[in-house]
Amino acid sequence: MDRRRDVRTSARTSTVEVTLDDAWSVVVAGDAPSPWYTDAAPFVFRGAVDRLVGGGGRRWPAPGTARLARGDRAGFWEVEDVVDLGRRRRLLLAATVRAPGRVTCDVTVEAAPGGSRLTTEVRLDPRGVLGWAYLAVDLPAREAVVEEVHRRIVADVTTDRLPPPSSR
Repeated sequence: MDRRRDVRTSARTSTVEVTLDDAWSVVVAGDAPSPWYTDAAPFVFRGAVDRLVGGGGRRWPAPGTARLARGDRAGFWEVEDVVDLGRRRRLLLAATVRAPGRVTCDVTVEAAPGGSRLTTEVRLDPRGVLGWAYLAVDLPAREAVVEEVHRRIVADVTTDRLPPPSSR
């Protein structure tokens, strides 16, 4: 696993021996029984924290469609973009939680020799003085979140956590 970070962004990249189409199907599955974007442990915890500070928490279930689409809501995420450029695909989620700035989760899947390359990036764009202060304190937590979420996505992709084809 490759790790990358700067003050606003934490990212992880792994190569898996799964085809691009199969990996992408898991990443954007809107009908998975326990989707990574709502049920990864850090997102469950963040949803609980959001409820404690007066936010909505993980208020939306997965949409129940074969694939996530722009405008879908799931957990505390809103799907901002789903891009398929053939050999490179991208899912961009924006958090709808109480935070001093904008929080996004960006997952890309690219064709790679022998499989696919998955990249998970969590970004905080601070708003105001509080946001900049929070940014400094948030880095260790953001690093832990992206590490666990990326491991969850890789596990889901490599164990094929999709519903049976008859229900998709």
